[in-house]
Amino acid sequence: MRFKKPKVTDIIFLIVVAVLIIPKTRKPIQVFVNKAVAAVISPSKIQEEKQEAISTYDWRLKDSQGKNFNFEQTKGKIVLVNFWATWCPPCIAEMPSLQELYNDYQDKIEFVFVSSEPFKDINSFIEKNKYNFKVYKPVSNYNEIFKVNGIPRTFLIDKKGKIVIDKTGAANWNSEKVRNTINELIQQ
Repeated sequence: MRFKKPKVTDIIFLIVVAVLIIPKTRKPIQVFVNKAVAAVISPSKIQEEKQEAISTYDWRLKDSQGKNFNFEQTKGKIVLVNFWATWCPPCIAEMPSLQELYNDYQDKIEFVFVSSEPFKDINSFIEKNKYNFKVYKPVSNYNEIFKVNGIPRTFLIDKKGKIVIDKTGAANWNSEKVRNTINELIQQ
């Protein structure tokens, strides 16, 4: 029995399959793919008549220093709430764009990054990636309007408490479209 000489495409296919099977290479590949997808996805504004309002701001969180934060403090402000995890490839993929947005808007809007992981893991991730935003862990249940079934899940809320953007999955939060939306909300 004679074997055919393998084609280059067959070899590449086998390498890709092998790389995806090996656990240590799977996550970086997923992050890379999600970054490519996120680069072209800019969250869209919800049509005004379909925007839901937050019914209550009663939600308690805690930062890595053990300081309590009541979401009530954000009432009347523009708020970006991001639910994420350090193990989540789409979350990791969108974090650089969120950091860039945070760098430019941290004193204009409130950023509330929420993760349920141990602060040991969160702080290690934040430090390793040189992010400088504060992360909170929930102490009480979040408002039902958030309906977080998957992460990353990000909400942009206006001063009146209406959800202007609601996006599940990786996205480019530093896009001109998002910045224009935030700038409009600031001017209102």
